[in-house]
Amino acid sequence: MAPIPRLRAYDGPPILSYGFRPFFLLAALQAGLMILVWLPFVGGHLSVPTAFDPVDWHIHEMLFGYQAAAVAGFLLTAIPNWTGRLPVQGTPLLVLVLAWLGGRAAVSVSGLIGWPLAMLIDSLFLLLLAAAAAREIVAGRNWRNLKVVVLLLLLLTANLAFHLEAALMGGAMVSRRFAIAVVLVLIGLIGGRIVPSFSRNWLSQRGKGRMPRAFGSYDKAVLAITVMTLGLWVGLPDSLTTGAALTLAALLHLVRLARWAGDRTWRNPLLAILHVGYLFVPLGFALTAAASFGLVAPAAGAHAWTAGAFGTMTLAVMSRASLGHTGRPLIATAATQLSYALIVIGTVARICSGLGHGSSALLHVAGLSWSLAFLVFAAAYWRVLTGMRAGPKASPAARQT
Repeated sequence: MAPIPRLRAYDGPPILSYGFRPFFLLAALQAGLMILVWLPFVGGHLSVPTAFDPVDWHIHEMLFGYQAAAVAGFLLTAIPNWTGRLPVQGTPLLVLVLAWLGGRAAVSVSGLIGWPLAMLIDSLFLLLLAAAAAREIVAGRNWRNLKVVVLLLLLLTANLAFHLEAALMGGAMVSRRFAIAVVLVLIGLIGGRIVPSFSRNWLSQRGKGRMPRAFGSYDKAVLAITVMTLGLWVGLPDSLTTGAALTLAALLHLVRLARWAGDRTWRNPLLAILHVGYLFVPLGFALTAAASFGLVAPAAGAHAWTAGAFGTMTLAVMSRASLGHTGRPLIATAATQLSYALIVIGTVARICSGLGHGSSALLHVAGLSWSLAFLVFAAAYWRVLTGMRAGPKASPAARQT
């Protein structure tokens, strides 16, 4: 068969030529700038006309703003490679971007327009994204990846529940756990494929040695146990049974990570950071288990997942995919490595803050480190994401996404 062209004939703005371009940039800007607003907001020094309280606004915009944009950028780039179909670009991509921006604006002024209208506007983006993903996967007969559409619909459900619970119950406690659980399953599913795959490709060029284990029956079992465990955590976070299940999940994910030969990737920052990011998954399970037993505050485990696993894996995938899909060498520049260091520092500080160690000072260290990590990425990759391709084709390793 003739090779499928990577892009349609397109003469519009480069940023709308592929889904990763606008959404990785928007994710980085949202993650970086939003924290700079939230810190004075939560401290009572700034007012935001949102119907959410400061903590719920922060959680919502991290999960359904920044994280949803990062997921969109990844899926709109990965699905064409899964299906062999052409990517969403031009006007359809612009519609998705405008839906995301509309959601961010509506949530920020929901105190003025009312939470029901804000909820409807905000839900449009994930609905359109799920529809676009479903259309491409079904048209490409790529049935095994329909599970991604299911997870997008669950994330949409969590978003609707977040608005309803916050408005009717005074705080979105259950729905925030639901959303975190959905993204964790996405990380476990996709991370469990790309981390060992990318690592194996690089290590196979370095001679003999221990190689990462491919996705197999062990990974499927871990994911099944993870789904059941997170279901318990969403509904019964303080149960001793939940704590025991979380402890088991932590051990299983730690073993899973050890099977990927991450210790052999330290010379390649673009690979090593994927392993570091995934390490926060079992750490989050362990700390959340400790919270179920009443040993630590829930914030420590939650931020090991959200700041650590979500944030670090997001930066790792965004940098690698942006370079590979614009024809640039897969090399981590000094700015890229700085963003990696900052996100890890910010995560460690936030976990320690959640454990009660100098919480106020560490909260600001964590927030500023997180913000700088994404703003450094946005500055370093601005021309990569908004400019023309640097080469004739993306690298094979990057196209595996």
